[in-house]
Amino acid sequence: MSTRKTGLRQKAQLMSASEIERTLVRLAYEIVEKNGGVDGLGLVGIRRRGVPLAERLGKIITRIENSKVPVGTLDITFYRDDLSTLGPKPVVHEKEIGFPIEDKNIVLVDDVLFTGRTTRAALDALFSHGRPRQVQLCVLIDRGHRELPVEASFVGRNVQTTMSEVIEVKLTEIDNAEKVLLMEK
Repeated sequence: MSTRKTGLRQKAQLMSASEIERTLVRLAYEIVEKNGGVDGLGLVGIRRRGVPLAERLGKIITRIENSKVPVGTLDITFYRDDLSTLGPKPVVHEKEIGFPIEDKNIVLVDDVLFTGRTTRAALDALFSHGRPRQVQLCVLIDRGHRELPVEASFVGRNVQTTMSEVIEVKLTEIDNAEKVLLMEK
């Protein structure tokens, strides 16, 4: 990756492919344990990198429990309050999540928890589809610096960062690479 293009330089690799895999297995067990099994459970990945993470967690949970868990997708681009200058919010269609969320225990899955704004936007988008029984948040990395009262129920790793640092999650499905990097501006 050229630093000229992004203006970022790699400071450290925080997770390798095998560490990501092990972390997802642990998170899957935690999700199953905290929800008392998979009955009424649904995973919803937040675009973009939350989607492959949710799909992987769904596969692992299916292996653990020998029972398939519905996995859906949420695109929250137009729900972001910091992007409201883009104009009116488009209608989010039911087919987007892909399964009914009514009265289910929903685990929202994202790659990095930072300010909490993406999570807040995801909750707005999620509740436009119905009323889940419970919503929990699962993130691969929690880097702190919250601006909103948002806390993840399931955290792969807590990473203390400065405001000049950036976490880059690279996933095979999107980036053709599998690692978590700490970058610096």
